Amino acid sequence: MRAFTLTASAIAALLLGCGSASAAPDCAPRAPTATTAKEVGEQGLVAQFLQPTTPGKHPALLILGGSEGGSAGVRQLAKPFAEQGYAVLALSYFAAPGLPATAEELPLEYFDRAVAWLAAQPSVDPKAIGVYGVSKGAEASLLVASRNPALKAAGAGVGTSFVWQGISTTGGAAKSSWTLAGKPVDYLPYGPGVRFDPSNYMAFIYGLYDTGLKAADAHPQAAIPVEKIHGPVMLISGRADAMWSSSAMSDAVVARLKAKGFAHKVSHLAYPDAGHTAGMPALMGGSDKGADEAVGGTVEGNRFARTDMWPKLVCFFDGALKR
Repeated sequence: MRAFTLTASAIAALLLGCGSASAAPDCAPRAPTATTAKEVGEQGLVAQFLQPTTPGKHPALLILGGSEGGSAGVRQLAKPFAEQGYAVLALSYFAAPGLPATAEELPLEYFDRAVAWLAAQPSVDPKAIGVYGVSKGAEASLLVASRNPALKAAGAGVGTSFVWQGISTTGGAAKSSWTLAGKPVDYLPYGPGVRFDPSNYMAFIYGLYDTGLKAADAHPQAAIPVEKIHGPVMLISGRADAMWSSSAMSDAVVARLKAKGFAHKVSHLAYPDAGHTAGMPALMGGSDKGADEAVGGTVEGNRFARTDMWPKLVCFFDGALKR
């Protein structure tokens, strides 16, 4: 275990250029600050707005949850960021009252309205807004940031390099996850021929994405145009991810940015023994025993990743947004 910790910390430090949390006080999270929270329903948004009680304008973050949908998970994810001095909008985008039931053909304009709402708040510095999403929310994070210049930093936890087929619970015809100006965004479909195995549901889900990736060359327009993002990018992944190949797809994001001559800093924290929870800070609280490992990784690997990523993620957003 000691060798693993050293290796992952060293890699993370080199990628970030800000050292480990213990060695670089500037990267260490501050003591939690007091926050307030209010429900947001204007402009069709379903969200919670959290902000520090300290006066003045604050940098802000749009926070997006994953394929679980709803509101509970994203609000749990958002709170630690608010306690670090950020004004935070925890945005629900499907499977919540007043929103579509499934993650299919969701309008990207909805996220733009959320960013505009956030920028208009008196406690927000409109020139210092970033976005962080996990899993399906990471897909949205990179996609929205690639087309909205108001977002000056983008973080993606256990994310993807592609727009994917939407997540349906009805088994209907394949659709894109997103639309723009009423038209479906080009997407990468799930691979064919993956048989459902009720005794191993995760293998079935992983198979849909893994076989889909094998046909990626036939869908070049499905690649997220990450080179259009207007600020630095941080990617966090687990190389033992059992939901989808978040590390390989994050590696592809880095490669694309390098090939396109991206002008901003890019970081990828890839944890060898972590799974699909690697992008969620340990401050969100512990899960039931074995729940993290059900989506990949070992107990030690997931615990290390979720603890190690947090100060580095705070460091990333501090460097990008706190002027």
